[in-house]
Order: sequence, then structure tokens, then C-alpha cells
Amino acid sequence: MTHALNIVWNPSEGIDLGFFIIRYYSLMFVIAFGLGWYIMKNIFEREGESIEKLDSLFIWTVLATLIGARLGHVFFYDWEYYRNHLLEIILPFRFSPSFEFTGYQGLASHGAAISIIIAMYFYSKNVLKRPQLWILDRVVIPVASGAIFVRLGNFFNSEIIGHETTSPFGIKFIKDHFSPMDAVNATQIPNPKDAYTAIATDPKFATLLEQVPVRHPTQLYEAFCYIFVFAILFFMYWKTEKRKYTGFIFGMFLVLLFTVRFIVESVKESQGGFESALGLFSTGQWLSIPFILIGLYFIFTAQKELTN
Repeated sequence: MTHALNIVWNPSEGIDLGFFIIRYYSLMFVIAFGLGWYIMKNIFEREGESIEKLDSLFIWTVLATLIGARLGHVFFYDWEYYRNHLLEIILPFRFSPSFEFTGYQGLASHGAAISIIIAMYFYSKNVLKRPQLWILDRVVIPVASGAIFVRLGNFFNSEIIGHETTSPFGIKFIKDHFSPMDAVNATQIPNPKDAYTAIATDPKFATLLEQVPVRHPTQLYEAFCYIFVFAILFFMYWKTEKRKYTGFIFGMFLVLLFTVRFIVESVKESQGGFESALGLFSTGQWLSIPFILIGLYFIFTAQKELTN
């Protein structure tokens, strides 16, 4: 449904199988990791590496991504809350003001990036028996493809949204503006799903829909840009000699992905963190700058040709 050229975004939770709901956010993660495994399988076959080592890489990467992204959110964006709720860092529950299952709602890509780099050090040393930068130059290709689907998952969750805008590309995120309880109270419809649908489609609740601001769909901006980041890295590895230069593709990944992140952050709603103390940039922008600088370092120092 459109409203003044703007989309009203009210997606379902996921694919309802009757006995189980496959949530879109979880599905996007499954697609990201599945596609990543397939891409790395082709790379390992080209490099003559064992598929058994690929299985280990898959496990290391999944764990590093989820643990790092979670801890990144906790320490970079919401430490003031979690310092007083330490159990909630590792448990998917909220204990106050009442017990509630929340899932792991906070995941930060900067934390995932740091964790993957650390994990690849131990993986390369203990399993792969190659230099760390060898695996980093290759694993960033599926990581870039995975970033596309993670942001699509954020879009389905109506989270990490942008500032208000008059752009025709703007979207009304109903679930961001109204909590389930707010939607139920405003419509007097006891089922939150039906309440959201009524706000989106029933003319009787047009005044409620008008309260929902039009915002930049920053998740889609990032996902679209990450397609090009992935394509560039994929092309470099398969069609050029850049794969033979230690650290070059890894450096390009850091520069391209976090430059996109830095730019999109300029129209993104604040996610919290330490930006109020530092000013000028958002937390996400401040965190992106070191990655960009490190990436430039690897690009300009990637002179040694690999022997394999």
C-alpha cells in the first residue's frame, strides 16, 4: 500500500507454517551463512584446500559473527543499560520490570567485524596453517554478501531506520512508531498483528497512520550499496591478480563497506552509544573511521605476492 508516494511498511513476522513461524530476520541470517558457505567452497576448491577445513571455518565464522555482534552492541551502544543487567548479555530474556523473552535484539556489525578478525587469527593458526591475511582476503567476500541479507533482515524488523524525510523513497515504519501495546490500545483490537494491519489499511484509523512519520529506509540503502561492495570484491578475486597481494582485498573490504556505513549513518536515527560525548559524528561513524584507516593501510602496503 502506498501513501502520498510513500510505502506503508507493515510486514508479517515471517512465514507461518502453522506449528512454527520462520522469522524473516532469522531466515536472512540462514541465507547469508548458506550463501557464504557456497562461495567459500568454490574458493577453497580453487585454492586446493580441504572441505573439512571449510566446515571448521563455517563454525568459527558463525560463532564469531553472533558473539561479536552481540558484544559489540552491548559495549558500543548500550553499556549503560547492560552494566546493570549483566545476565541479559548472554540470556535472551529481560528480567525487569517483568520477565520477558526478548531474543537477541542488539547486534552490531562493528563488533562482528572485530570478532571475525580475531577468530580468523586462531583459525588460520590452528586449522588452516596459512597466514591470517590469506583467509581474511577471502572470507570477506562472503561476509560482504552476508551483509546484504542482514540489512534486509533489519528492514523486515523495521529497525535501524533513518531520519524523517520528504523523499518519495521514504517509508512509514508502523512497527517502529507504535509498539504492540500502543497499537492495541490505539485501535482497541486485542491482537497486535490485526491492530497493525488495521492502522495500515483501515480508513477508520487514518489519523493513526498520519502520525507515523516518513523515514529514510537506511537498511535498504545499505543493502543496495553492499551489493556493489560484494561485486567488486568478487571480481577482484576471480578476475584479477589482486588475490595474490596479501591484505589487498581485505583492505578494500574495510574501506568500501565502512565508507558505505559512514555515509548512510548521516541519515540514520541514533542507535545510542558514545556519540553524545564526542559529538560531530554518530557512534557508527566514529567506529567506522578506524576500519577505513586500517583498510587503507593494507591497500597501500599490499606489495608481497603470494606464492600459492
